[in-house]
Amino acid sequence: MRNTGEAVTTLAEDLDRSGELRRRARERTPGGVHSNVRLDGPDVVLARAKGPRLYSVDGVDYVDYLLGQGPALYGHAPGFLTSAVHQASCDGLIFGGQSELEVRAAELVCSTVGWAEMVRFALTGTEAVQAAFRLARAVTGRTHIVRFEGHYHGWLDNVLIADRDGVWEAASAGQVASHLNDFTVLPWNDADALADLFHRDGERIAAVVMEPVVINAGVIEPEPGYLERVRRMCSRHGIVLIFDEVISGFRLGPGGATHRYGVTPDLALYGKALGGGYPVSALAGRADLLNRMGTGEVNHSGTFNAWAPGMAAVIATLEHIRDEAPYTSIMAHGEKLMAGIRKIGESFGEPLRVAGLPMAFHVSFGDIGDIDVTDYRSLQQLDLSRYASLASVLVEHGVWVARRGVWFVSEAHGPVELDGTLTRFEMAFKDWLGR
Repeated sequence: MRNTGEAVTTLAEDLDRSGELRRRARERTPGGVHSNVRLDGPDVVLARAKGPRLYSVDGVDYVDYLLGQGPALYGHAPGFLTSAVHQASCDGLIFGGQSELEVRAAELVCSTVGWAEMVRFALTGTEAVQAAFRLARAVTGRTHIVRFEGHYHGWLDNVLIADRDGVWEAASAGQVASHLNDFTVLPWNDADALADLFHRDGERIAAVVMEPVVINAGVIEPEPGYLERVRRMCSRHGIVLIFDEVISGFRLGPGGATHRYGVTPDLALYGKALGGGYPVSALAGRADLLNRMGTGEVNHSGTFNAWAPGMAAVIATLEHIRDEAPYTSIMAHGEKLMAGIRKIGESFGEPLRVAGLPMAFHVSFGDIGDIDVTDYRSLQQLDLSRYASLASVLVEHGVWVARRGVWFVSEAHGPVELDGTLTRFEMAFKDWLGR
């Protein structure tokens, strides 16, 4: 919508400048985007972001519940964060040596999560995942890794997989399929399946990696006792347990999913909310494991690792979490938003399944009473494609969301955004039903 209060209109006809820029982008950039995740995104070009909103080059504003795929825990460009990063940038970006900022950032990560003894920084979650795999293989002397259906661990050849008629295989042309040979993919939330695999092949398994709450696919929580049993089995078999908290870390609370569910991994990966929107990731965990990197035995390198502005972003974000925790307001907004979305669906006789956590939840269509969503397979029983079509109309009405159904909430979302979002959602729903 144009900046005229909360009046709701369909926006497609207003995207003149976006259309021209998208045309130019396609001439110089494959698909007109720099991440394939955005190929099916809105045909809109954004000019800026502030707080809980995005603004397009066409003068349209959107209430943002994608938040850059989750990093903007405090909303876009919060003053405390941009000021800290600007100040650090004025003193240099990369040093090719150590800085006080990285020492303080490492101390804050360990004290905030409450269980990790050491940390290594990188830029992306994908890099941190690979470092964890290499480390687990080095300390165990084994090569095999167990992962789970629907969990995302990056886009590199050895982790990017897709479901092809029940078989998990390489997702992209050009992938080296043999790079997947050292991985076994199991259904999640099924401890018996993991126990059976450990019984047969436990001596060759280096690590188990999982999202401890599957925000990437449906915001699915672990079944009671599942994480605890996995922890016990990994300890018994000498297998490194890795939690991929790139999305859940610091979003669910200072200690992430590890603290929420009371189960401690050996290694964990953090990113996204860790830097509040600046590119930074971390591999954290037990000192006896991570010290293998400090001796030089296990290589982990990167020119931009612990870059100064990124470390300033980590410090500012984690100090703000410590001193002005955002979780009460995020949870309050999320709970009201989830309830409001359900109510709108019911008012049109089209029940929406709204499930997950107030900080990150999932919206879809499906037979709510008969489907118990506990893993990727059961999630597929919902009418996900129908929701994806609704999401496209929501964007037209000024609500920026992902077609895959995941909504993220930030501390910047307030009563004005709540009321405006529900008004826009209702108008979009009515428009969508009439198409």
